[in-house]
Amino acid sequence: MSDDLHVVSSNVPSDDTRLAAEIERLKAEFPKTRELYREVCALLFFRFGQTPTANRLYQLVRRGSMGTPAAVLGEFWAELREKSRVRIDHPDLPADLRDAAGELVATLWTRATASARAELDALRTEVEGERSAAEQRVAAARGELGRTETALEQRTAALLAAQVEVRELEKAQAEGHAARQALEAEVNRLKAEAAARDRELATVREGFSRDLDKLRETAERAEERLRATEKRALLEIDRERGALARLQKEVDETTKRADRREADHRRAVEALQAQLGDARHQAGVLQGRLDAAQATNEALQQQLAALREARMNEARPDRAKAAPARPAVTRPSRPPGPSRKTASAPATAAKPAIRRKRG
Repeated sequence: MSDDLHVVSSNVPSDDTRLAAEIERLKAEFPKTRELYREVCALLFFRFGQTPTANRLYQLVRRGSMGTPAAVLGEFWAELREKSRVRIDHPDLPADLRDAAGELVATLWTRATASARAELDALRTEVEGERSAAEQRVAAARGELGRTETALEQRTAALLAAQVEVRELEKAQAEGHAARQALEAEVNRLKAEAAARDRELATVREGFSRDLDKLRETAERAEERLRATEKRALLEIDRERGALARLQKEVDETTKRADRREADHRRAVEALQAQLGDARHQAGVLQGRLDAAQATNEALQQQLAALREARMNEARPDRAKAAPARPAVTRPSRPPGPSRKTASAPATAAKPAIRRKRG
């Protein structure tokens, strides 16, 4: 499109425009009216190939009266005819031959002029065709320019709509930024609350660890006391197999004390479980450690039950051997049956307690 516009712009100056420019130049160069008309006649005839007329000359120059261009035009044609004659001056040629040679040269010049004019007309026709094509290209370019302007207007409207949408998006972005700041403030507040809860949970965990250590120490001391008691009982059984009733009584009392300690221990564990139930809402992760403590307690109970059963199994053969050898007396001794029931009762009672803890 730019190339077409360039071609059109180079062909835009027409013959009339160039003729007007040349006449303005001649007006400045020849201030006299007759000389100006004569130069305009020569310009039209020789440069632009147009036949000058009086009306045409007056329309172009517009100086003097209407008779001035007619008189100058007559002088121009007379001078042109005079110059078109070719005179051959030679002293040896006869007059008729000289005139014939002059006429021949004039005829040749006329034909050459006509041929040049024909070529000029052909060239002018070609130039006119090119000018028409250029005008068509100008019209096409103008149409394209109109379409471009229409598209530009549409794009301008779209741009304005996009600018409105951008403003709306910027407004929405500002609102989103404000909402994000509010959410960040809420997140910071929740983080602070979570940190406070973590500190509280750490405090509860430390208290639970201390309570668990105390419970473990109590269980170890009870186990040590139980071991010492069992050692003393075994030594006593080995040394005094004859005093089975007294030993059985001591064993029963020891069992009762152990049961009481176990009950106290169970109550302490239940109280600790109640405390853990309150703390479970705040520290769910401590349940694992509580399960570990319960498992340790169950292991202690099982070890205690196993020691009791082993002790009772060792005591039964001794009573079976000592019963026939003991003489009958007025005051009968305490039968071993109830003692076995009494000894086995804590173990039986301990098993449901263990089941309850497991549940």
